[in-house]
Amino acid sequence: MDFTLSSEQRMLIETVRRFIREELQPLEEGVEAAGELARETALAIMAKSRALGLYAMNIPADFGGGGLNAVDTMLCEEQFGHTTDILIRRAFGNVYEALLACKGAQIDRWLLPCVRGERTCSIAITEPGAGSDAQGIRTSARKTGRGWVLSGAKHFISDGQWSDFFLVSARTGEGEISLFVVDKGLPGFTVGKDQKMMGLRGTPHVELFFDNVPLDPIALLGERGQGFKMAMGALGRVRLGQVGARAVGKASHVLELMTAYAGERKQFGKSIGEFQMVQQMLADSVIDINAARLMVLNAASLIDAGQDARDWISMVKVHAAEVLGRVVDRGVQVFGGMGFCKELPLERYYRDARVYRIFDGTSEIHRAVIARSLLRRGAALFDVDR
Repeated sequence: MDFTLSSEQRMLIETVRRFIREELQPLEEGVEAAGELARETALAIMAKSRALGLYAMNIPADFGGGGLNAVDTMLCEEQFGHTTDILIRRAFGNVYEALLACKGAQIDRWLLPCVRGERTCSIAITEPGAGSDAQGIRTSARKTGRGWVLSGAKHFISDGQWSDFFLVSARTGEGEISLFVVDKGLPGFTVGKDQKMMGLRGTPHVELFFDNVPLDPIALLGERGQGFKMAMGALGRVRLGQVGARAVGKASHVLELMTAYAGERKQFGKSIGEFQMVQQMLADSVIDINAARLMVLNAASLIDAGQDARDWISMVKVHAAEVLGRVVDRGVQVFGGMGFCKELPLERYYRDARVYRIFDGTSEIHRAVIARSLLRRGAALFDVDR
């Protein structure tokens, strides 16, 4: 495999990097202090991003998106990791590939407005009793003569306060899960409290309650009973980009800070970067990050080749999330007492990194997925030249 960047890819990365550096990073401290991103600021950065063609880059050009393939999308996602979650959502969009299943009137009602940034969307799968076990949901949709009636609850729904509609998984029969597009404001649909988190300041994580919510037939996304497959397909790309690639980007950002500080900080008459134990932490971080980056690009290349990348995505999810945790922990250690202070962003990065081993399937769940595939299909499954 040749992952040498083309001139076009380099230009794309530099454009995204510059936008993050000039437009988003200066806003991070304000978001951390306020715990939210002001609406007028959100709209302003969305407008700037759309003007540069940086919004919804993962969606095909036929629908108004950037038309990037999986590899190019992951190159951008890595750059996204250099800033804060809520700023990424507003600047670059949160347009899930599952919306590409929209047909007919669904395209004009949900897909195209989402790509244009006129409406925003969140995925609502997780429930109090069904986290990593996405098939264990209790939310249900009952078929009626007029459409469907949705009942149940979801929680930990990222960006739910801002979102205009939701992709909601629900049971539609025995052993059957379907996916519905549910507009905010429907009768019986209530957005609950924002569940405050240890990290990810500024991104709300809300509860959703559905009390016999009436849905028109058009609300069914894709085919009945295909919701679990569709949701897992969408979450696969989410795990690869929003977890794997962004974890690589965040770890790279921390390494940049560590390296600069190690060269500047003096102890015992010399820079701490001259101490072998500090050098080991820097070297181990470089090794970890580059290994994770190559895993992300390999999984993306499988997607672009039309191959099944699910097992590789699980490997990426585990490895990149744990790499981020190790690198940020080393960063705090290199900065010493200052790394533990809120005066510097290291303590924020440390808090933000912890959830990567939990959301979109815990490391333990993904290890089980990998092991089952290995036992069922053999070690050759993971050969890079298969």
